[in-house]
Amino acid sequence: MAELTHFNAAGAAHMVDVGDKAITHRVAIAEGWILMQPATLTLIDSGGHQKGDVLGIARIAGIMGAKRTSDLIPLCHPLSLSKVSVEFVCQHEPAAVHCRVQVETHARTGVEMEALTAVQVALLTIYDMCKAVDKGMIIQGVRLLEKRGGRSGVWHC
Repeated sequence: MAELTHFNAAGAAHMVDVGDKAITHRVAIAEGWILMQPATLTLIDSGGHQKGDVLGIARIAGIMGAKRTSDLIPLCHPLSLSKVSVEFVCQHEPAAVHCRVQVETHARTGVEMEALTAVQVALLTIYDMCKAVDKGMIIQGVRLLEKRGGRSGVWHC
């Protein structure tokens, strides 16, 4: 098993030194779901929610979440992102919205945390916008699907 990299020899938390790593094209893809009542999905899918375009606002929130990841995760490196795409698919059996995010950069470290954060923030935004009609929504299955770039190369779920 690999060692945890965010601890030094004394066991204290530290930010990993990536200064000697090569700048490469880095890509990470993550996904997650929010399950809800069928009537809630109908409001979202039809654009009938009184708060407006739920998925449009959640898409912007996901992009912002990716951009602000280093502000939220204490040992995450701040990165200049070259691409963040947030896609949603409404599914009716069971009633849910699937979120898929792809994040890219040219950097010394990967963007897995940015992709995972973007998914969570996008799904939390859907929850926030719809909680007045459905407090029982469930966010689940948030995971990394793929990462590319850097020394470790390609990884698939």
